[in-house]
Amino acid sequence: MNKFTRISKAVFPVAGLGTRFLPATKAQPKEMMPVVDKPLVQYAVEEAYGAGIRHMIFVTGRNKRAIEDHFDTAYELETELEASQKHDLLALVHSIKPDDMDCTYVRQPRSLGLGHAVLCSEALVGDDAFAVLLADDLMVGLDGGPSVLKQMVDQFLEVQTSLLAVQEVPLEHVNRYGIVAGQSAGERLIKVAAMVEKPDPKDAPSRMGVAGRYILTPGVFGHIRNQKRGAGGEIQLTDGIAALIQTEGVHALQYQGRRYDCGSKQGFLEATVELALKHPEVGPGFQEYLRAFKG
Repeated sequence: MNKFTRISKAVFPVAGLGTRFLPATKAQPKEMMPVVDKPLVQYAVEEAYGAGIRHMIFVTGRNKRAIEDHFDTAYELETELEASQKHDLLALVHSIKPDDMDCTYVRQPRSLGLGHAVLCSEALVGDDAFAVLLADDLMVGLDGGPSVLKQMVDQFLEVQTSLLAVQEVPLEHVNRYGIVAGQSAGERLIKVAAMVEKPDPKDAPSRMGVAGRYILTPGVFGHIRNQKRGAGGEIQLTDGIAALIQTEGVHALQYQGRRYDCGSKQGFLEATVELALKHPEVGPGFQEYLRAFKG
């Protein structure tokens, strides 16, 4: 296996329909729903950029044009801001896509699962190791510490195998996650021996649930391409990773940070409140509002 010296590409599967947020997602992508003042997908892209990744690959579907527009140049808006001498806002708009960041888009023609979405990116990824970020999972590092993906990139460059972000979850919630089991391979690092998708609590091999951050070697594409359809008749990414355990090995990292499940309304609201409290512009006033709120 080639030695990988960097991670330069990130894949964002953003073709889902967002049915859990209807009617809000009837005409807008769920990934464009804002948490405070930025859409979910921008948080994920900023995390990848901060981890040193410069090529962002979006696996999109129908009615996802807003994502492409968000990371494109908005000539009319920028011209208006320039004419109005609103330089702070102009700089904010420019920061969405820095000059050294490339964005590429590929369609997922049918909704066949996360594994299929990742497979759609193969021609763009090539023989490179790559990150996969699920925008539904808004993840932040500990205050003052590195982001979750930066922690993973640093660890991947040491272990040179596919790497999963994991967290310990309550036993009653293991049926919501891919669950890994294995042996300790260092501080917060697990050598994965088995991976099961959404097991019944009584059958779960552990309580280590996979969160929405992965670093994968290109060997995963061959496994995904040749595997049978799994749960729900979909092509599961979990099955492709499980095959990698046998051929290349897989590790999991217990990341340091906070995950918000913004695929659920509860998690989305938690992220909105907690990130609003930390926001430099609205945080102090919002905190005062919450203190005075009587319900």
